[in-house]
Amino acid sequence: MTVPPRKDWPQPGPATEGGVLLTDVILATFRLNARLMEAAQDLAAHGGLTAAWWQVLGGVLDEPRSVAEVGRIMGVSRQGVQRIADLLVERGLAEYQPNPAHRRAKLLACTEAGYWAIRQIAVAQHPFAAKLSKDVALDDLRTTLDTMRTLITRLEEA
Repeated sequence: MTVPPRKDWPQPGPATEGGVLLTDVILATFRLNARLMEAAQDLAAHGGLTAAWWQVLGGVLDEPRSVAEVGRIMGVSRQGVQRIADLLVERGLAEYQPNPAHRRAKLLACTEAGYWAIRQIAVAQHPFAAKLSKDVALDDLRTTLDTMRTLITRLEEA
């Protein structure tokens, strides 16, 4: 990559208070995500899973879905979900079922072994979440969730 002299660099537009604050939120989210992924790895181990396996199984706990649907719900690539789905099926934690809406895109469904693994995680995760949220006001958590959902929607519409 060729880098032009600094005098030739484009100037960013003016910073707004909202833009600066959102940038701080994004940076804090990166840090929070790293800590949550560490915790997720530890929690997932209670069910013999990895955090990524837990995430994919979480996308099919309520109903079977295509790999592409799981990817959209979880915000990860279809290819990444496919790789993990194949591993989950190989280990008996999930299974592929026929998809009445699509001949080739089978549905991924959780098996009893998968539900058991998720239950084992929940036994550890519920006290973890209770302890982590103990000194945070419920209204603050609701506002945080609403804000995150709004930002997700805005980014997906962009």
